[in-house]
Amino acid sequence: MGKFFSAFITIGIIVIVLVFGGVFYIVNESEQVVITQFGKPIGDPVTTPGLKIKKPFLETANYFDKRFLAWDGEPKQVSTRDKRFININTYARWRISDPLQYAKRLFDESKALTRLGSVLEGATQNAIANHDLIELVRSSNREYIGNNEEDNQQSSKEKTIIKNGRDELTREILNLAKNSTKDLGIEILDFQFKRINYVPEVRSKVYERMISERKRIAEEFRSQGAGQAARISGQKDRDLKEITSDAYRRSQEIKGRADAKAANIYAAAYNKDPSFYRFMKTMEVYKKTLDKETVLVLSTDGEFLKYLSLKNEK
Repeated sequence: MGKFFSAFITIGIIVIVLVFGGVFYIVNESEQVVITQFGKPIGDPVTTPGLKIKKPFLETANYFDKRFLAWDGEPKQVSTRDKRFININTYARWRISDPLQYAKRLFDESKALTRLGSVLEGATQNAIANHDLIELVRSSNREYIGNNEEDNQQSSKEKTIIKNGRDELTREILNLAKNSTKDLGIEILDFQFKRINYVPEVRSKVYERMISERKRIAEEFRSQGAGQAARISGQKDRDLKEITSDAYRRSQEIKGRADAKAANIYAAAYNKDPSFYRFMKTMEVYKKTLDKETVLVLSTDGEFLKYLSLKNEK
């Protein structure tokens, strides 16, 4: 009985040591573990998930995240190479690439974020100070295709050549930050600008410049439109004069041919019976000149009353 009781006590002590001494620990798929002994990392980091064993009481399992982590920068005011003051807001994605080195240098995520922030903000300010603002807000040389060749030529004159756009600038900042964090056990995966804006003191001047630029372009379009309208109006007047002149010439030709044909008809009629022709022409004159209210005072032997006097004699 005593031996059984002693064995039971021994098993209980072993269980207590295993449970409360922390012999076993579990590693999840999203975690990686560094074992420390009296605060100093020992051995290789544990990156595979499952149930693991360590020395009780002496060793401690320190868990670090294996997933991609976020860093959000605070809004900062910086100056570009062309002396433009702007507000920027950035963000980055990073991960713990070497947990053992991370445990030696940083160990805590808040400390890592602080160190990461100082590195990224310094790299950002240095990169922006070496580039103009237009390289920060544009990624490439935009090609403007106008409605005509004149617009395209005007656009090519005003085009600004972008040697290093925003994409190249972000890559430069990312490379600078990676070189500064090699010995920290972390890897910066991505860096981007969340927002870029002028400071309030400069924004009003920028808006005024944009308005004046738009007005200048609008005036150019208006002057081009006025010139085009003048050309169209001049062409219209020339076409109208040509049409009117051609119509007048054709009408005169038609009238001339008609008068010639009428003269031939009159001549043919006169040649057939001259006396009858004179009679008919005189009757037409009577019809056009005499009406009920007309009073003529003529001599009886006048040529104009010859046919009237013949009529009266009959």
